[in-house]
Amino acid sequence: MNEIVQELKTRVAGEVRFDKTSRILYSTDASIYEIEPLGVVIPKNADDIQATIEIAYRHGVPIIPRGGGTSIVGNSIGAGIIIDCSKYLNKIIEVNREERWVRVQPGVILDQLNAHLAQFDLLFGPDVATSNRANLGGMIGNNSCGAHSIVYGKTLDHVLTLDVLLSNGEKAAFGALAPAEWQSHLGRNGFLNSIYKKVDEIVRQNRDEIDRRFPRILRRVAGYNLDEFVRQSHNNLAKLIVGSEGTLAVVTEAKLHLEPLPKHQVLGVVHSNDMFEALDAVHQILEFKPCAVELLDRNIIDLTRDTMEFARRLTFVEGFPAALLLVEFQGDALAALVDQLDKLAAFLSKNKIGYNCYKAVEETQQADVWYIRKAGLGLLMGTRAPRKPMGFVEDTAVAPEKLLEYIRRFDDIVHANGTDAAYYAHASVGCLHVRPKLNLKDGADVERMAKIADEVSSLALEFGGTISGEHGDGLAHSCWNEKMFGRQIYQAFRELKQAFDPKNILNPGKIVDAQTLTENFRKVPKPEVQVIEPFFDYSQEGGFATAIEMCNGNGFCRKKDAGTMCPSYMVTLEEEHSTRGRANALRAIITGKVGPEAFTDKRMYETMDLCIACKGCKGECPTNVDMAKLKYEFLYHYHKANGLPLRDRVFGHIATLSKLGSMTAPVSNWALNSLPMRWLLDLGLGIHRNRKLPSFATMSFEKWFHARKNGLQSDQKVVLFNDTFLNYNYPDIGISAVKVLESAGFEIVLAEKKCCGRPFISKGMLAEARSNALFNVAKLCHWVEQGIPIVGFEPSCILTFREEYPEMMKDARAKLLAENSFLIEEFLVARKEGLNGALKFRTAEKKMLLHGHCHQKAVVGVNATVEMLRMLPGAEVEVVDSGCCGMAGAFGFEKEHYQISLAMGRRRLFKAVETVDENVEIVAPGVSCRQQIEHGTGRQAMHPIEILAAHLEE
Repeated sequence: MNEIVQELKTRVAGEVRFDKTSRILYSTDASIYEIEPLGVVIPKNADDIQATIEIAYRHGVPIIPRGGGTSIVGNSIGAGIIIDCSKYLNKIIEVNREERWVRVQPGVILDQLNAHLAQFDLLFGPDVATSNRANLGGMIGNNSCGAHSIVYGKTLDHVLTLDVLLSNGEKAAFGALAPAEWQSHLGRNGFLNSIYKKVDEIVRQNRDEIDRRFPRILRRVAGYNLDEFVRQSHNNLAKLIVGSEGTLAVVTEAKLHLEPLPKHQVLGVVHSNDMFEALDAVHQILEFKPCAVELLDRNIIDLTRDTMEFARRLTFVEGFPAALLLVEFQGDALAALVDQLDKLAAFLSKNKIGYNCYKAVEETQQADVWYIRKAGLGLLMGTRAPRKPMGFVEDTAVAPEKLLEYIRRFDDIVHANGTDAAYYAHASVGCLHVRPKLNLKDGADVERMAKIADEVSSLALEFGGTISGEHGDGLAHSCWNEKMFGRQIYQAFRELKQAFDPKNILNPGKIVDAQTLTENFRKVPKPEVQVIEPFFDYSQEGGFATAIEMCNGNGFCRKKDAGTMCPSYMVTLEEEHSTRGRANALRAIITGKVGPEAFTDKRMYETMDLCIACKGCKGECPTNVDMAKLKYEFLYHYHKANGLPLRDRVFGHIATLSKLGSMTAPVSNWALNSLPMRWLLDLGLGIHRNRKLPSFATMSFEKWFHARKNGLQSDQKVVLFNDTFLNYNYPDIGISAVKVLESAGFEIVLAEKKCCGRPFISKGMLAEARSNALFNVAKLCHWVEQGIPIVGFEPSCILTFREEYPEMMKDARAKLLAENSFLIEEFLVARKEGLNGALKFRTAEKKMLLHGHCHQKAVVGVNATVEMLRMLPGAEVEVVDSGCCGMAGAFGFEKEHYQISLAMGRRRLFKAVETVDENVEIVAPGVSCRQQIEHGTGRQAMHPIEILAAHLEE
């Protein structure tokens, strides 16, 4: 291997990684399988891929092309060299609006492509549920379809030409050929022409058997697409490469057909008390010509209710349905679509089909529905029960008119094998995803798995269907291809593979000559491996190991242009800097792939370093992986083993330092922000010299509060938690809060307290954080027990009470404090109706652009902030999908993180701020966010309570 690695490093301009950590990071995808590769190549251009293939071919080493690594059946893992095209080969090369085509590199993400095409009123039709991280190369590899395949078909139907590299590294361009061009290849020599000759021979010799054995349904993606050369009479080898999962050639560029972008969509959500009743209605609903009919069963609906980010979007569900059918219509005339939806609803009501049809006409309503539909798989994979809905027969497909009876029989098989299943997805095209619930750590359930798969594969064939209708063959389905296609066609597949790949180096073991279903399962934690004695309580997750295993590889953390998770990945595009990558590194320890000492070594520190603990994963990941909590735990043990750096100690004790700074202001302000001091902090502590430290107030909020006279006395009391930054740096926020709360009739109490402990937690100083927590719980619960709520202003502080306090201390009062601590927005909005006009405001002077704090977005959302601001007459509030600002407390001050901190802000937040004029007020509840906005754009952002106070009528 040393010789191979050296050759790669000599010839590849991109990155060559054969270290243990990199191999671990790429050993899994979104499937149940795990195979450690030999190494990873991250090419910068097609020449890098060619060099890699040539070296692999010469040495007989397998290569595995990989996109986003979101495969459900294990298409993108194997014991070879992974070629990851997602980091650099992600360019949209050319769009031709008139002829409706686009040229792309394989690493382009589907959502990014369609966002770019929207300006041309075009789109790429196949729309997989993983569209926010699915690469076009991967979609070509397994012939992806999606929710609208009833209209747009499969990726196969949209691929015009492909630039590929053959198994020996030779370049080839595949596209439609005239008969004479095809024949010319048959008369010439050379490796490429030998492939044409073999394909021609296979098709001629097996024409009748191909026509007989390939299912006549829309959603067959199993095997190689030989039927395209028989039923469609194509002379285009690109049609064979699509769906071949990288086993025949490696795609370097694709030319794709585009569709007109529909101007409008409307969506009906049909509620049913019985899943089979819902399925029985599908064929009747199809008569209304929808563009999609998707099913969600009770399993997904219930899991959605238990997941923060998704539960907030579940406003379209009425009652507790057993199943939902999502029925979409699209077109250019909105009125006609609404009329179509009304007619469907009337038909359903008249025929007593379902009990409700929710009509989603507004884009925001539809976005919530589709957001949850697309998260369905991740939600199912995140089930915490020992038996989880497993994806090994989930994408069988039959003709839609046979779907009801097929699923009844399928359900009988599942129950006869002693379990039940989750059901969801593409009812419109007969490709309903069925996931039997099994525990693959249990040998009996593994046997059940094999038995269910065998019986279901026979059932699919009995109904004229396919074993794979969406996810391809991979490690899970390839073993059934001979059963499905018969010995003759399976042998033809082998001959085809041999013609393209005589040394069997291209993603071997997929489609033909595969493993059995139950080989190469993911490694499970070893009970004897005692990595650490956890500081936090992990009982809610089921233990420390289970908290890590909650990551199932679905790759939601690899999205780039929406939401918060994962800010560092969005900038670096490094697998290591995704939540999944970090979880895989941790999994290697609990499964014994590396020793327990790896938990506190430098390499693990590097892997965890760019996690900014935004908690985006806890809110947005369908399985609620809490990487922030795992990072805090890691830092605690890492510092115990390696010592606590002085800078971390300084930032952890920011409350004490801020108190001293305020006491000595303005001298402290002059000293800290003088050029010599900033250079000294840069050189001595690693605090970047370009960062201006926040100024200290000459009079703290606490001093102001106690010095004032005539504070309101009232029966309605509230304890105001004046956090460190409010108290010593930004007292105007507290003063604004006093004005608003007293105007609303509340008497304000300042309780004895300490810093919430968030700075300690973020630096892994958990013992110090628990000490502060114990003090605060004792002092603040004195008021809570009297029925007096705690109100704060900094999201990370108040949410520390809710999130970390109950997990750091075994004290029932911690939970009591958590339940009675509120952000000012939550507090006022919850009591809005009871204020009886006590708060009177002037009309809002400016439009407002709101950037939410990451912890706030993850744990409670920004709706309360929006509602509070809309208490102002005429308020116009726009919530910007700005992701993370990148400051993350101390992170943005730290020298080695300064540039990536700004890069996080530049991605979306800075652009959003810079595109609005001075008449728009920038609003941000988080102190770090306000600091970053000012540093990155020069605009000053206000806390929401300051906006309210400024509009109070005197």
